[in-house]
Amino acid sequence: MTKTVLNKITVIGVGLIGGSFAKGIKKLGLAKNVHGFGHNPENLKLAVELQVVDSASSDMAEAMQGCDLVLLAVPLGAMQPVLESIKPHLEPQTIITDAGSAKQSVIDAVQNVFGELPKNFVPGHPIAGKEQSGVTAADENLYVDHRVIITPTENSSEQATETVKGLWKALGANVEVMSAGFHDEVFAATSHLPHLLAFALVEMLHEHPELGNVFKYTAGGFRDFSRIASSDPTMWRDISVFNSEAIAKWLIEYRDYLDQMIPLVQHKDAQALYQLFETAKNARDEHIVNR
Repeated sequence: MTKTVLNKITVIGVGLIGGSFAKGIKKLGLAKNVHGFGHNPENLKLAVELQVVDSASSDMAEAMQGCDLVLLAVPLGAMQPVLESIKPHLEPQTIITDAGSAKQSVIDAVQNVFGELPKNFVPGHPIAGKEQSGVTAADENLYVDHRVIITPTENSSEQATETVKGLWKALGANVEVMSAGFHDEVFAATSHLPHLLAFALVEMLHEHPELGNVFKYTAGGFRDFSRIASSDPTMWRDISVFNSEAIAKWLIEYRDYLDQMIPLVQHKDAQALYQLFETAKNARDEHIVNR
């Protein structure tokens, strides 16, 4: 099957996520020009030098000229301002997609800016990443065998949706389609909640008045659990704000579960604790370890 080559793809936010997308598209030759947009000239220069993008600029008119698809790889809090800066330069054929971790907030931002949901708007969320950030961490293989969730709106055209799906599939991703609402609930529970728990644990123990510098005593278990607390604070601030309702719901659910677990420990209920641990172990082994 002959691959479709777009004229120009613009990536706004050439960091780990956007840079990895750009680098993969460039390597596969899926666009005649892969262009990077940002406000840091040194970062853009580096992106070109590292061959993450073909060209780069801090001028939105230049970035959007002749663009067939634009990927918004910016924090959720920056989505609406970026969309406002795109609007005057948006060409009829340009597909808008994004890499945000909460979908309804992006859809709301597009609605606010355009007064409607354009047919060429297809929200997306790549489920991949690492603790390193910035353009130097860009990896053309980052999305291989990782899920990318697409949440088309009722107005998204089939052509635009298939184009977005096709690009992610070409990068090796497993693409799934779901509603924005279900996406935000699922990832509040399985991604956002664990990150907040990790941040909270590290913050709680940092220079604890009873324990002092307890981190020097930590081993593999603590390091594994707290690893994601090294993630970008700006990104996780925005996720917490823009998916607040779903995250708060699952924080409350987790708190209620802890309230049930505490008496089991206090009362040394060995049988109940064993049953809880065994059930959790079997579930993880079946659905995560052996997946």
